[in-house]
Amino acid sequence: MSLAPLLNAAPEIQLHAFAAMAAFALGAVQLAAPKGTLPHRTLGWVWVVLMLVISGSSFLIHGIKMWGPWSPIHLLSVLTPITLVMAVLAARAHRVHAHKTAMISLFAGALLLAGLFTLVPGRIMHDVLFGS
Repeated sequence: MSLAPLLNAAPEIQLHAFAAMAAFALGAVQLAAPKGTLPHRTLGWVWVVLMLVISGSSFLIHGIKMWGPWSPIHLLSVLTPITLVMAVLAARAHRVHAHKTAMISLFAGALLLAGLFTLVPGRIMHDVLFGS
């Protein structure tokens, strides 16, 4: 394992990857920690900002081009901020189930599932974890 491939990548890729790693770690903590507390709400806002950074920075990355400079993952980058807004509004309205469903869906889809695709041979995160 070596961070060298990531540290040698373009700044937008570094921002995207480090924000994703932080969001993954923080998301795991949020899922395990008590809900409704001040720390949960505070860390939740940090997680939302990280997810917005991940979503926004993805539009600067064009490694896979299927429709001009875009790929299917960019659809997720459009859906993520929409889902974040819906999840925050649900929490503010005390619709706990809707908030929980949206946040778990984002964690599973935008971090876990999308993250697994970064481990395909030839991708930077594959080289970080397994070498080139």
